Amino acid sequence: MPVGTKVAKALAHLKQAQSAFEAFSLETKDKDARSMYHEAAQATEALSQSLEQRLERIREEEPEYKPSY
Repeated sequence: MPVGTKVAKALAHLKQAQSAFEAFSLETKDKDARSMYHEAAQATEALSQSLEQRLERIREEEPEYKPSY
């Protein structure tokens, strides 16, 4: 499996985790837990953004992602 595919899968999993943390944050009544889930969602969002940038770079550099004309 190419690196780009692995990074894309990891990115999808991170976005799924972020979504779950956001849902947990909205559903819980415990103020501390809500804050913890919110912070976790923000951290996973930051990681997602980093991986998105890396994935773009991979797509620019790796030949299997370049269109063949």
